[in-house]
Order: sequence, then structure tokens, then C-alpha cells
Amino acid sequence: MSSLFEQHPLRQTLSDEVHARPPVPLDTPEFVTYLAFLHHEGSAGREADHLAALAGQLGQPAPDIDSGHVLLEAEGFRLKWERHNEFSSYCFFRRIEPDDSPDDYALLHVPAAWRKAIPGLLIAATHIELRDVGEVPLETVLHQQSRHGQALVASGVSDGAGWVLTDFHLHDGFSHFLLLDKGFTPRQAGRIAQRLVEIETYRVMALLAFPVAKDTGRLVSRAEDELADLMDGMGRSRSAEDDRAVLARLSRLAAEVERSVARTTFRFGAAAAYYRLVRQRIDDLREQRLPGFSPIGEFMDRRLVPAIDTCTSIARRQDDLSGRIARNSQLLRTRVDIEIERQNQELLAQMNRRAKIQLHLQETVEGLSVVAITYYASQLVNYVAKGAKHLIEPLTPEVLTAVSIPVIAGIVFMGLRRMRKLLGTEEDGQAHP
Repeated sequence: MSSLFEQHPLRQTLSDEVHARPPVPLDTPEFVTYLAFLHHEGSAGREADHLAALAGQLGQPAPDIDSGHVLLEAEGFRLKWERHNEFSSYCFFRRIEPDDSPDDYALLHVPAAWRKAIPGLLIAATHIELRDVGEVPLETVLHQQSRHGQALVASGVSDGAGWVLTDFHLHDGFSHFLLLDKGFTPRQAGRIAQRLVEIETYRVMALLAFPVAKDTGRLVSRAEDELADLMDGMGRSRSAEDDRAVLARLSRLAAEVERSVARTTFRFGAAAAYYRLVRQRIDDLREQRLPGFSPIGEFMDRRLVPAIDTCTSIARRQDDLSGRIARNSQLLRTRVDIEIERQNQELLAQMNRRAKIQLHLQETVEGLSVVAITYYASQLVNYVAKGAKHLIEPLTPEVLTAVSIPVIAGIVFMGLRRMRKLLGTEEDGQAHP
């Protein structure tokens, strides 16, 4: 009936996602070897060809890796490949034969040249040995150190269906888990093995942030000291130049801290996400304490939690420092803006005084202009009167010139005054369009 409806293009993909990456069922006894490789310099793009090369050696068709997981079954071993955001994992499974050495593990039948050429950088490597408790009694293991002389971490899992023993140390480049089967079903054993390798992988991936946190911690401590010095300098500043110098140093410090935030945000966020996955996988084990031994959850609380707390603390300090720098920069910019505004007000006041002075000078010049224009105009009248003295009798040129002076002065004064009013009206119209 659903075919009658228009389907979302991702409906089937999303439905299949919840069923993806199921655990591989394990039949006791079995070896499991898990390798995780960080993607590096385009290594993820070479994985398809590398898997196809293995399939070719096994006489099988090249696998489709678009789903992000592949299961290859060959004579002597099985391979489960998965691609994650930052790494890809290769999990090899092999049945334990009666004449197998404890050091054979699951890589015995995997082509060595192919194994050595796996793309990426190895970040996690784990051996799991699944044995029946009747074959390897729990009491025998608990009363001795591990084969490599390290103290054991041991606990019951799946509500007592089996036990897990490890020391979390690397031996020949691998961590080791001994999984004792008291009553596992094959799928249950597969789930336990998958959770163990995920705990190991996500633990290491979470710890990738710890060296970053230590480097960032040194930067944050230095930046906090420098910020304190800058704030002291801001308190001692006495001029706008001092404030601008402090603001320039604050801007440089802010850029440095923001670059650090940009470089570390993903790593710290990923560490928190990986740590949550570690805790979830430990909870899924449903551990039961064995007297005298630390369970995996307690071991992680002692060894992993302090590192994660350090990363969280540094990330918080870095964000807090960034916020403090931003607030102090804003405060200092406000001080600089206020000082600039004060200087602008003083400049405007000086311009106003200069304008008044210029107005007085202009009025003085206008008065002199009236006198000068009146003088030259009266001279013109005098020349004209002398030329036409017979026509103006009984008036003389001198009398006519004297009479014309106040008339000319009045006309010039009124003309200049009218012109000044017209110019003032045009300026007001431009100022208020």
C-alpha cells in the first residue's frame, strides 16, 4: 500500500541506518583483532581500492562501500570494515583451532602485504580472545597477573553471562582482552566484543584532545596574564593615545585567542562526544564487580575522566577568556569613542569661535566695502558733474558730489545687506533639504 504514496528519497536509507553495522556473531572459542586507522592525507579515498584488492585476492567481487560498512568472508577469517567520521576500522575474526598458539590471533591468514598497506594512521589496535570458562577457568586467571606482568582489570559482564579481563596496556602494539564465556549466545558474544573494541577506540579518540588541551592551557594562561596586565594599563592610561595603544594590544590578543578557539573547538567537542560513547558502551556491558579487581568503568573513572575534565576545563577557560577580552575591548572602545567625541566637541567649539570671528571680520570688511564703493561711485558722479557743469547750473559739481555720497552709501549698504540675506537663505535650504 505504501507504493501508492510519493516516497521521500531518503526513506529507505534512513530506515536501513538503524539496522546498519550489526555485531558479528561469535562462536566460542574465537580470536578477534581490531584495527582503527585515522583518515590521513586522503587515505579514506584509497580504502575502496584497497578492499577491492583484498577481495580480488580472495576470488570475490569488489565490495560496495557506499553504505560505510562491508563484511568479507574468506577461508580462515572474516573481515568487518566500517568507516566513521575520523577513522575507519578493520575487525578480523578467526576460529581458534586446538593447535593454535595464543599469539596467532586473527591476523594469521590475512595477507601480510595487504595488511601492511592499509591506508591511514593506526590509532587503535586490539586483540580479543574469546574462550570458554571450562577451558580457561576464571579462578586460574584471577590468581595471577596477566601474561605480561600488569595488574588486571576484571569484571563480570551481561549480568554474569561472562567475564572480561584486560590490563589496558599495549603489548607489541596491541591491547589485549580475555573474554570468558560462561553462557553467551553467539550474538551476545559478538555484542560484547564490539563494545570492547569501541571502548578502546573511543577512549583513544577522546584522548586525542588531551595534548591539545595541554598546549592550549599554556596559551590560555599566558593570555590571561597578558589580559590582566592590559587591564592594569587601561586603569593607568591618561590619554586617548594610551587607550588606543591598549586597544591595539587587546585586538591582537583577541585574534590570537579566537584562532586558538577555531583550531580546538572541533577537537574538544569530539572528545566530549567520544567520552559519552565510552560511558554508554561501559553501561551496555552491565558490569558486575569481582572482589579485589577494578571493573572497566572504575578504571575509566580513574584514568580517563581526569583527562576529559582537563579538556573540558581548558575549553571553558578558553571560551571565558574570549568573552572577557570581548567585554574589555568593548569597554575600551567606549572609552576611546567618548574621548573622540569630546575632542570633536572641542573642535566644533573652536570652529564656532572661528566662524564668529570670521563673521566679525566679514562685517568689518563689508563696512570698508561700503566706504570704498561709495568713494569710487562719488568720484564717478563728480567726473560726470564736471563734464556737464553747464547743464546742472546753478548746482556745482562739488555740491552734486556731496549730495550723492549719502545716497550712494545707502544704496550700497542696502544692496550688500540684501545679498547677505539671500546667501544665508540658500545655505539654510542646503542644510535642511
